[in-house]
Amino acid sequence: MKNSLRGAVAIVGYGRTPYSRAKPGERIRTVDQYIAWAAALALEKAGMSKQDFDGQGLGVSHAEASHTVNWSAAVAELLGITPRALIRGDQGGASAAAMLIRAAAMIQAGVVDRVLVVGADTPLTIPSIAPGLPLSPERTRGVFWEFQGPVGVMGANHQFGLVQTRYMHQYPLRSEQLGKIAVTTRYHASLHPGAIYRKPITLDDYLNSRVLSDPIRLLDCVPMVNGGLAYIVTSAETARTITDKPVYLLGCGEVSNYYSGSRMRPDITVTGFVQAAPEAFRMAGVQHEDIDVFEPYDDYPMIVLMQMEDYGFCKKGEGGKFVDEHDLTFKGDFPVSTDGGQLSGGQPGGAIGGFMPIAEAVTQLRGEAGERQVKGAVVAAASGFGGIPYARNARSCITLVLGSET
Repeated sequence: MKNSLRGAVAIVGYGRTPYSRAKPGERIRTVDQYIAWAAALALEKAGMSKQDFDGQGLGVSHAEASHTVNWSAAVAELLGITPRALIRGDQGGASAAAMLIRAAAMIQAGVVDRVLVVGADTPLTIPSIAPGLPLSPERTRGVFWEFQGPVGVMGANHQFGLVQTRYMHQYPLRSEQLGKIAVTTRYHASLHPGAIYRKPITLDDYLNSRVLSDPIRLLDCVPMVNGGLAYIVTSAETARTITDKPVYLLGCGEVSNYYSGSRMRPDITVTGFVQAAPEAFRMAGVQHEDIDVFEPYDDYPMIVLMQMEDYGFCKKGEGGKFVDEHDLTFKGDFPVSTDGGQLSGGQPGGAIGGFMPIAEAVTQLRGEAGERQVKGAVVAAASGFGGIPYARNARSCITLVLGSET
């Protein structure tokens, strides 16, 4: 990016609703209610009101439950605000990170001074506009159905199972190393009151959990939940008038539809983070040793491990060794997914989980993580990850570097 966004904007508020597994007896809320709730929490954290966003910006992430072609405008109506500019996020789990970059560019260009970014979904109670309508139209058309559906690849567990199988064919990796990631996220979730699964697990629990799509185990899989998240980003100047704890965007990098090697036979063990992460680090002016906390998009332990490699914390194929050699807990030398991540915290829809790494990075950098607080955290790396396309890995990859100082 020719005009660096480094330090131009800061996050001044964030909100995360309680999550629901829609069990019998639980109150069932709509996606609209979760959006309003998350927005209210972010506004309260920032000490702002929704009227502060009349004539400003609104970012809205895609939701499976929306079923509308003008979702972002409908959300403005729902919230009762009159924004000057709308941003729509439709990059799956990369949407929240993508909207932060778009918001930063609009703020730097002087289009707006602040943007409220919201996302919510209710995958466990999703309404259908017609009987039998598929929840994910992507599953019924294009390359997915042409090349994968007919042979039984029906969802993310199967897709990640194929990626993990290929990785384990090419590189040394033991199940215990992936299990360490799952056990660590559950430990962090036990310290987070908003996590959906708070009972710690052991490595034996992980290894003994049933195989769903070989080699993917039950405890490799992200639990779906209903819920919503939001954050508020403003110009750096405005941020300093709102809070004494702004969290600045220091660097960002983004790529979609990345190919590693041949376009005919790309290496699916490599993600677009090999391009996005160096870009973000260069913009931020940081080295790997400067990162105090790593908040990856973590719907499966395998993608966490591949990000460790593709971010450059270790070489390709050495992720398992890296996991063995480091303490991944908030007290350790390489803290990862300190809120329990999506693996134990829950994934509120296929797109909205991408808000979680941002929210937790901001929480850590503001010193608001309570008993899971990483001591002295100043710089965080977070990621957005969206989609598994045919014969490649990670449709959209975004790296963010955030800091409590510019």
